[in-house]
Amino acid sequence: MVPPPSTPSLDSQQIQQFLSSVLSQRGPSSLPYTEDSKWLIRQHLLSLTSRYPSLQPKTATFTHNDGRSVNLLQADGTIPMPYQGVTYNIPIIIWLIESYPRYPPVVYVNPTRDMIIKRPHPHVSPSGLVSIPYLQNWIYPSSNLVDLVVNFCSAFSHDPPLYSQRRSNPNPNPPNYGQQQQPPPPRVAAAGYPPSPYGRAQPSQTEDAAEVYRRNAVNKLVEMVHGDIIKMRKEREAEMEGLFSAQGVLRKREGEVNKGLKEMQDEKEALEQQLQVVLMSTDVLAGWVRENEGKIKNLGNNNDNVDVDEVFHCADVLSKQMLDCTAADLAIEDVVYSLDKALQEGAVPFDQYSRNVRLLSREQFFHKATAAKVRAAQMQAQVASMAARAPHSNYAP
Repeated sequence: MVPPPSTPSLDSQQIQQFLSSVLSQRGPSSLPYTEDSKWLIRQHLLSLTSRYPSLQPKTATFTHNDGRSVNLLQADGTIPMPYQGVTYNIPIIIWLIESYPRYPPVVYVNPTRDMIIKRPHPHVSPSGLVSIPYLQNWIYPSSNLVDLVVNFCSAFSHDPPLYSQRRSNPNPNPPNYGQQQQPPPPRVAAAGYPPSPYGRAQPSQTEDAAEVYRRNAVNKLVEMVHGDIIKMRKEREAEMEGLFSAQGVLRKREGEVNKGLKEMQDEKEALEQQLQVVLMSTDVLAGWVRENEGKIKNLGNNNDNVDVDEVFHCADVLSKQMLDCTAADLAIEDVVYSLDKALQEGAVPFDQYSRNVRLLSREQFFHKATAAKVRAAQMQAQVASMAARAPHSNYAP
């Protein structure tokens, strides 16, 4: 899986050309990344290779757990791991899966034949799959490959994932995965791999039991705390969803309250206008009563000589015309009623009854039409009068 260490590394310009070429391909040979994420993938890989030149981008076939194979980008090489004052190189492969960068990459430790994965290890499975809190808490778009490698170096420096084993037939040309800027001693050069932080194989036989217990307890506490954080985050998210729903209900109720308040305000204004009209009418009637109180007293002293037609006097021509039309209408109504009774009793022939009713009905129609026109003219005159009196009224709404 890992190319030979003797493969020449690409410079910055070649890496840029390579990434631009593979990310711009179309058709069946194109990489399965979304178009809106390709630019960010290119920037992540350029930043990674600039910070860690030992990691080189390339394309390779990745096989998922369901057996599906796909051509993906990867960063293959080594990362520095300081341990007890010495810097070691740890071979890893960073696979950028199809959903990257919205989801974290898949990272494997890639030991050579002279390397063994430590078992058990809190961050590396026996198959080499790496899992650290930074991967589990990956946040798009702030998370990136450079910070990921920095977290790898920090986690591995506390608990290295690999150690070297001695071989019966040493390799005369060991790979260049060793201490940085440290010439290996002759005895180590004879081994198949540079010295590891664990020395010889089977480190579990030489480790202190108390130290192993302490490390396992710390790892267990970290897992428990991480689980509690995930649970709390889910609870807070559910709580936020509830608050958002309540906020939507409150906004809807606010709209209903504002609508009801506006309707009440409009109704209040309409009632104030009606009150103004009533007060104006009351003022007019009070004035009429004051003007006619003397006339009523004079009529009371001469009850025997009261002329009904002189009791009431019309205020204007329209009132006089309305009174005459109304009186004529009611008189014709009484005459028609009397004719009905006479017809029923046989006092009036039917042909005479029909002729009289027809003549009276025509006359009554004209009186009613005239009264309707007079009423309309009176209403118009009253509105004009109230409008003229409104600014001088002493009544407040």
